Amino acid sequence: MSWKCHVRLFRIHSNNARRQYLRDMKDIELILFDLGGVLIDIDYQATEKAFVQLGTIDFQEKYTQFQQNQLFDSFETGQISAQHFINKLLSTTRKGTSPNEVVHAWNAMILSFPEKKVQLLLELAQKQRIALLSNTNELHMVEVKREWAKVSQVSFDSLFEQVFLSHEIKQRKPHPETFLWVCEQLGVAPSKVLFIDDSPQHIAGAQVAGLQTFYYQEEQSFYTLFS
Repeated sequence: MSWKCHVRLFRIHSNNARRQYLRDMKDIELILFDLGGVLIDIDYQATEKAFVQLGTIDFQEKYTQFQQNQLFDSFETGQISAQHFINKLLSTTRKGTSPNEVVHAWNAMILSFPEKKVQLLLELAQKQRIALLSNTNELHMVEVKREWAKVSQVSFDSLFEQVFLSHEIKQRKPHPETFLWVCEQLGVAPSKVLFIDDSPQHIAGAQVAGLQTFYYQEEQSFYTLFS
């Protein structure tokens, strides 16, 4: 069965799956976190609105949480430079827009780290194997680390056993091969990994690879995992 089929099945069974993984936490050796929407707050519409203000008329058709076109895929997997990416977006805006305005609009979706999640991460890092797997890019990571520095003096990367960023590892979610490669790098069986993400297509890909999963939809159930 393809991972696209699993997306449909997961939407049907997500509530039962959540309860199951609450019971199975004792069997988890490592927690693999997504970044945006799970650890740091994200507002995709903020970036869409910012580009509309710059004169881009079809940004939503190019990029959403659930799908995106080749330009964004290429940037997220490190196939094109930040300058090339900025120039491509610049061409969709009104005349006179500066590259810095494009970067600001692109980063508008990056909000802040909730204090409760900061404390949770700091505590988990002391007693639990945790790692990070994120579809992201170099421009967003600059902003993410800037936001983290506002809430903690601890280095963001030092919290995790390993940090896997799509633009650095040249592969991305939801491909099952990406999850299998990450598990191999961490030296842990997929069945012993709990993957937490807020995008159903990524959850589906992880399930195909054999990881246990938690579909992040609201905060209370997330915090219940660690209580």
